[in-house]
Amino acid sequence: MVSIPKIKTDQITDPLKAAVVKTAVMLPNGDKDVDELLGELLLEVQKANVYGDGKTFVDLVPARRLKSIKEEYALLKSDPEFDLRDFVTRHFYDATEGVYQRAYESSPDHTPLEHIDELWKFLERRNRTTKGSLLALPYTYIVPGGRFNEQFYWDTYFIMLGLGAAGKWKIIDGMMRNYTHMIRKYGYIPTANRTYLLSRSQPPFFSHMVRLLAGKRGKKVLREYLPYLTQEYRFWMKGRSKIAESEHGAYRRVVKMPNDTLLNRYYDNKTTPRPESLREDIETAEKSGRKDASRLYLHLRAAAESGWDFSSRWFMDPLDIRTIHTADIIPVDLNCLLYHLEMTIADSYKASFNLLQARQFRQKAKTRADAIQEYAWDEKEGFFRDYNFHHGVHTSVKSLAGVFPLFVGIATKEQAEAVVEVIRKDFLHPGGVVTTAIDNGQQWDAPNGWAPLQWVTIQGLKRYGYDDLANEVANRWTDLNKRVYDATGKFVEKYNVESGDGLGGGGEYVLQDGFGWTNGVYEALKKDFTPGA
Repeated sequence: MVSIPKIKTDQITDPLKAAVVKTAVMLPNGDKDVDELLGELLLEVQKANVYGDGKTFVDLVPARRLKSIKEEYALLKSDPEFDLRDFVTRHFYDATEGVYQRAYESSPDHTPLEHIDELWKFLERRNRTTKGSLLALPYTYIVPGGRFNEQFYWDTYFIMLGLGAAGKWKIIDGMMRNYTHMIRKYGYIPTANRTYLLSRSQPPFFSHMVRLLAGKRGKKVLREYLPYLTQEYRFWMKGRSKIAESEHGAYRRVVKMPNDTLLNRYYDNKTTPRPESLREDIETAEKSGRKDASRLYLHLRAAAESGWDFSSRWFMDPLDIRTIHTADIIPVDLNCLLYHLEMTIADSYKASFNLLQARQFRQKAKTRADAIQEYAWDEKEGFFRDYNFHHGVHTSVKSLAGVFPLFVGIATKEQAEAVVEVIRKDFLHPGGVVTTAIDNGQQWDAPNGWAPLQWVTIQGLKRYGYDDLANEVANRWTDLNKRVYDATGKFVEKYNVESGDGLGGGGEYVLQDGFGWTNGVYEALKKDFTPGA
């Protein structure tokens, strides 16, 4: 357990302080993953596709001690009359049943913003007791919606944009405290507060969240969150001392580039099938023909850490997930986000009057920015690209990850001008910007557009003075959101920005409604909300 001093603030009431203490006591240091706890039972339930969506089973709560359930399963499984679904139904339950409303029916009289205002309450959760795989958190939080009933990492930043635009700073404060709680406990921010998501993180938007809060509360926020920002940084840079003895100069999330600078990749601390997608991962491994399935599982898990699960940007053959090689790639978006983290740490040290550390982290940020320029900029294409450090070349797929250098401000004026032309030519569609130009059935590919990437594109364009194109993207996206809302009464996870009814598709599960980051980005855009810098 990582020891980090608790934040001192006069904004937290005594009951909330007590909740933090209570939750810390209730959470053991070692939260075992469901695959370790359930063993063969997990394998059989997921292979049999009992629930259609593998996440359903791993989110259920055992009705009694797992040891007893597994002993009974071992005794009964060979019986010809044994019914696996009936067994699971008798011994596991949904802890949200009767606690949270299953579906939200919108009022036909409500505008989209009125609908979102009501949805914030609908998507609010409080969970101070660990239940099955769901880990306790001390404060109330907003979930994405649909199958996602956890506080997800990068989703939360875009949810916070909407909450900030709506003036709901109290819940933003609470969600930030949940993250500091997790950083104290685990040493990093996991994908979400589920045991089966503890082996990986997600795109590191924590520094953007801190900046957002600082825009409201002032520079004191930078000082308060400095210990957590530095711990987040240590997590991503862990393993630097072991690179020399590793293959391809990479260890965990750190990669030593040919010019001796350090960049980062997405990774996962486990090399087994994901419990929530166990059947799909095993099938992918079997069809791939690879002798080393564990390596394939690592690449699948690393793509899950990226948040882009799944996308052609991770495939050798853009049309075939079996060729996935995520951990071989230096992603341009990840390294831009870590540049932002380094700059935020530098500013936080400056706000704490530690000018030496401020200069050191500013230099780290400059070194990273230079490396991004060297390895991610494709002069021929006029665009930023992911880099395959195993082969020493750019990957074949252009994606909206290439807009992140504009989002964080490390592109030159000339590069931004070239990127704008590529956006117009390859990414702009009637409903906004598309994730990639590859249509392969994966959800982070054509014809889908996603709220976080619309935001990143819009803000990146505005940063370099391309307000007209930024407003065009924003208007096309929000018009699409409203068109789908008018037709269905819903805000959904992803959208078809190219044609048709606007509903997105593809991927491992059906289209989800709710939806946290869509709501957040829509509200922020419609209210012209400017996050703190």
